[in-house]
Amino acid sequence: MVPYTLTRLGVVMAPEPGNPLEAEGVLNPASGRTPDGRLFLLPRLVAEGNVSRVGLAEVVIQDGVPVGVQRQGVVLAPDMGWERGLSNSGVEDPRTTWVPDLGLHLMTYVAFGPLGPKLALAVSSDLHTWERLGPVQFQYQADLDTDLNLFPNKDAVFFPEPVPGPDGPSFAMLHRPMWDLGWLRPGEGVHLPAGITDERAGIWISYVPVAEVLDDVRALTRPRHHRCVAMSEFAYEELKIGGGPPPLRVPEGWLLIHHGVTGYVPSGWDPTGQDVTYAAGAMLLDPADPGRVLDRTPEPIFIPETEDELSGVVPKVVFPTAIEEIDGVHYVFYGMADSKIGVARLDRVSLTEENRDEAQIRPVGQRVSPDGATSDVHAG
Repeated sequence: MVPYTLTRLGVVMAPEPGNPLEAEGVLNPASGRTPDGRLFLLPRLVAEGNVSRVGLAEVVIQDGVPVGVQRQGVVLAPDMGWERGLSNSGVEDPRTTWVPDLGLHLMTYVAFGPLGPKLALAVSSDLHTWERLGPVQFQYQADLDTDLNLFPNKDAVFFPEPVPGPDGPSFAMLHRPMWDLGWLRPGEGVHLPAGITDERAGIWISYVPVAEVLDDVRALTRPRHHRCVAMSEFAYEELKIGGGPPPLRVPEGWLLIHHGVTGYVPSGWDPTGQDVTYAAGAMLLDPADPGRVLDRTPEPIFIPETEDELSGVVPKVVFPTAIEEIDGVHYVFYGMADSKIGVARLDRVSLTEENRDEAQIRPVGQRVSPDGATSDVHAG
């Protein structure tokens, strides 16, 4: 059993009227705390023509609950040549993980460049200034009988602390490669790695040894030992799955909130042609081997139900991407129909009762809120 669920609380960010950078929506935020403990979102801001930037917005908190934001501009734009094509550009869907061992926020994002969506990394100590580390270059792995760098990739996120890896303690990144190369070369079709028989996009893991990263943080862009973690299994995941917020250490293991998709997705990258439903599920990963799933939810824990989730640029979407602790309670921030940003409370379902108990859990090493409120860090 995965004893966690989500309870929606409302909208925290909507497009600002008259702001051209938000003409086509605000969605799918990353998050983090500045050195002084203030909580921020890093939302994807979509301008006309589906051009995305990463913004910065301080979270407004009332009675311990996120209720809105105060915008503070743009921190990442598609300024590099590899983030732009002739008729497209964007830096999309950031995920950020605070890693205490490095004293850095690690941002994964999708660079929408000449060859479609590719993963890239950036780092920051304060959320305001970001240093690009560059595109992710997956190390060649002969037993896969392919090169992961050939394929578009999305939904990447790092664990917040070193985990056991094939080469010892490692920083690990979850990601979601997609195998259809027809977008690049018409008729080329699907090329599956050795050992993979399901064409649908699933969640993978790759590793970088801690020692290499401590020597040069740019080593994070060269992960290796790639392995499939999870594929679609249940009805709400019929089309594909992908990772959500950074994994959260809980008593049962690493809690990964993920999305599952049903419906129809046309070829290409224009989301407006889709007829899909995005719901959220959860899985528990093994602390001794985070590439192994201990359990997962056969039914979604969160589905689109409100008008803000059912109507928008891409209707019927809830898309969790960030998680933060406030006064001992965890809140998940999510995209609503590719148009707005909502917040939900992470609740722990009692194993002995039907009622839900607010989750008293906390990411390893997360910075405390400004008032100093904390909860115990789970060991191991």
